[in-house]
Amino acid sequence: MPEPFSHPLTHVPAGAVLRSVTAVPTQVDGRTGLRVQLTDEVAHEGRPGVDYVDQPTFVIIPADFRTGTIEVDLRAGLTASAPDSARGFAGIAYHLVDGGDRFESVYLRPLNGASLDPPAPRQLRAVQYFAYPDWPFSRLRDTYPEGVYEAGADIEPDRWIHLMLVVDDARVTVTVDGVEVLTVREPKSAGVRGAIGLFVDIGTRAEFANLIVEPSS
Repeated sequence: MPEPFSHPLTHVPAGAVLRSVTAVPTQVDGRTGLRVQLTDEVAHEGRPGVDYVDQPTFVIIPADFRTGTIEVDLRAGLTASAPDSARGFAGIAYHLVDGGDRFESVYLRPLNGASLDPPAPRQLRAVQYFAYPDWPFSRLRDTYPEGVYEAGADIEPDRWIHLMLVVDDARVTVTVDGVEVLTVREPKSAGVRGAIGLFVDIGTRAEFANLIVEPSS
């Protein structure tokens, strides 16, 4: 049976691999966490849809996870060079296989949080599911315009947020600060077992703390 895994993320976990990101311990708002953001090369010279925007940009943490729960605290905001389209993208990747060449992810867009009253339809796009490489957010949004793979949430940048995923082969349930905000009923890689990732995207500076992975028995 897969073993539970927990890490405070006060330092880079043993065996972790950085893919297109940097990760350094930092203290913010009185808490110590791991600051993750794209490398300068990817952020300044990368190509959208190739090097960033729903690509394998994360800290890969060794874990044996198929179904169960994943929890983490995260705090996301914008870098000084963030493009106008940046929303503080940060979240959890899972079912990472082949070194991260295939995975699923749920990430947050804190600048689309309801309390900020963003222009429509951004208020409905604070939480996003995607599956790499075949189902980035753009394809999901075009194929399912009713928004079944994204949702609103009462979040904002530069404050700590608790994100929890409950994953099984039939659905992924997303809870933000104790409130269920999204249920994905047709995940794109059901049955896959793999590693966990701390995901960030373009223009994002994010801190992560207190990762807890509880595989199903």
